[in-house]
Amino acid sequence: MYSGRVAASLAPVTGSAREVARLLHPWVEHGGDPLVVLTSGSTGEPKPIRLSRDAVLASAHAALERLGGPGQWLSALPPTGVGGLQVLVRSILAGTEPVYLDDHLDMEAAVAALTGERRYASLVPTQLFRLVESGRAEALASLDAVLLGGAAAPRAVLELAAEAGVRIVRTYGMTETCGGCVYDGVPLEGVRLRIEDDGRIAIAGPVLAEGVGEWLVTNDLGRIDEHGRLSVLGRADQVAVSGGVNVPLAAVESALRDQPDVLDVVVVAQADPEWGQRVVAYVVGDLDRERAGAALQRLGYPRTWTPRAVHRLDALPLLPNGKPDRRTLAGGSLPG
Repeated sequence: MYSGRVAASLAPVTGSAREVARLLHPWVEHGGDPLVVLTSGSTGEPKPIRLSRDAVLASAHAALERLGGPGQWLSALPPTGVGGLQVLVRSILAGTEPVYLDDHLDMEAAVAALTGERRYASLVPTQLFRLVESGRAEALASLDAVLLGGAAAPRAVLELAAEAGVRIVRTYGMTETCGGCVYDGVPLEGVRLRIEDDGRIAIAGPVLAEGVGEWLVTNDLGRIDEHGRLSVLGRADQVAVSGGVNVPLAAVESALRDQPDVLDVVVVAQADPEWGQRVVAYVVGDLDRERAGAALQRLGYPRTWTPRAVHRLDALPLLPNGKPDRRTLAGGSLPG
């Protein structure tokens, strides 16, 4: 009888982490057709990206070199996304069996099951936030590094994690770069960065997907300081036009994320019959519209950038890969 279950595959990548790992072993060791990974769809429709073996392995080797060598990994992200996929690839290269979060009661039990001399995890900010909020972040303190990517993390969460002894490595990258290609602002070996005239980040190197060309010009805004360290400022395509005023949503979100009582935040544009679009903030933590406006003005931003509404939530709605579901929030749908 038909079960409705889709067989595990590498083109596109589908299946459980353990199933995908079994398919990846011969691919990593002997090669094969490019992997096909779907982008997250957090800001638009998902699209298929073809990743060659050379690009995937270049990324994995560079990551392990930066982290200090091979080790055992906690598999805590879906393998259908490039972050979870690379955990499996790095494990194969290291000759170690990952510990699968799905096999354990919770994150603490999964971390305790790691036995490698060096131990790593790759998480999205929401997973770290949940541990911090519940006072359980110390569960990660025994790891040599926790890669944190997929979205920007609130300052309060990072500070609380650091206080608990967690060694966070903030990563920047995307499916088209085989995952994180910049660690704590510094490009991995072989990766080159530049900032385009319009402020967008461009990336080159052996980690790029097929068909991208020599340089991948992203939709992310950034700056590179005198030491070559990259800061990501937000997305160039996230601008609301509210009452004739252009409001860069990423700048507003970044300002609110740095407030001491904010544990998570998403700022979106919603359709409005009077203003055309209205800027709305969804916050996990303690923040209201008055304090949001004050935070923006302290940074020199105009009062007109203040969100017209600030909704406080217990948790943000998430996509399957753990990233915030911006499209749902932009549509005005509140969780629960």
